[in-house]
Amino acid sequence: MSDFLMERMIDRPKLAHDIMVTRLVTLHPRTHVFDGVAALLRHRITGAPVIGERHRYLGMLSEKSCLTVLTVTARAADEQGLARSRRTRASDFMAKRLVTLQAGMSALDAIGLLLKNRISGAPVVDADGRFLGVFSEKFSMEVLLGLAYDQLPAAPVEAFMNADFGRVIDGSEPLLEIAQRFLDTPYRRLPVVRDGTLVGQVSRRDVLTAEHHLTSALDGRRSILRERSSELGLEDLAAPDEDGESADFELDSTDASAFMDRKARTIFEDTDLLTIARIFKSTPYRRLPVLRGRRLVGQISRRDVLAATHGLLVQAPQPGQALLYLSAVVDSGERPSLS
Repeated sequence: MSDFLMERMIDRPKLAHDIMVTRLVTLHPRTHVFDGVAALLRHRITGAPVIGERHRYLGMLSEKSCLTVLTVTARAADEQGLARSRRTRASDFMAKRLVTLQAGMSALDAIGLLLKNRISGAPVVDADGRFLGVFSEKFSMEVLLGLAYDQLPAAPVEAFMNADFGRVIDGSEPLLEIAQRFLDTPYRRLPVVRDGTLVGQVSRRDVLTAEHHLTSALDGRRSILRERSSELGLEDLAAPDEDGESADFELDSTDASAFMDRKARTIFEDTDLLTIARIFKSTPYRRLPVLRGRRLVGQISRRDVLAATHGLLVQAPQPGQALLYLSAVVDSGERPSLS
């Protein structure tokens, strides 16, 4: 490894304090959950910390929680003839202009495209546009740690993509069926495929936006939620997902604090980059609130870790290889197991 690259790595951030984002969208515990949903959609974020007095961290209002809230409301409104969710199909609100990846491209280049386009994952297709799988930030962490510790040449995307075709839809599925699919599975996006060809994609955010549009005009949606949550039990509607989010609701309130995830993983300012990368690889979380005592001082996402390390990896001394010793950017310690 060149002295120049080693110097660059030593200069890179070492601790959570160095790479955390400090300007965050936060919610008050008494914020109505529908206003919390609107905040997530408006700022295009997948979760917002809920904080109390003196910036004390209380929990996270997640995209999954918001999806549960809107689905319960939309289902009740639909049954009462107040909404048209049954007429709304996946093809009506799916995204058609997509960033796609080629199976044979370098996984390191694929990570660069995710970062450049500020997306958490992308479909993988062949030269004819046929769907092959999905490459996401979760698998990106495996790529980075594999390169860092094993010093292997950058493998192609197909070695890391998720080829689970159980997530594939054809676009004819009703809105509420799609919403329930997201609640019952860890998926964040569903490729829309017809005759093997990728024609679009539906994400959780797409469903949130569609459901929010359908239910926002309902005068009684707050009372509907209160009544239905007590009747159905929201904890039975939302399965734990790839973000580590689970339903942990108090059913007698519509405040954001009643729907937040109190068990979300947190870290401290002195947590090192190696530990953070290992957490993201071995757990389903995609964001980690950073605390000072009990106070929220920032947040780190998978994307922040990818951005902090990707620039080093692309400075390979030899074509097709990328060298990064995380021990050079964090405190020294034993080489962790990647199993």
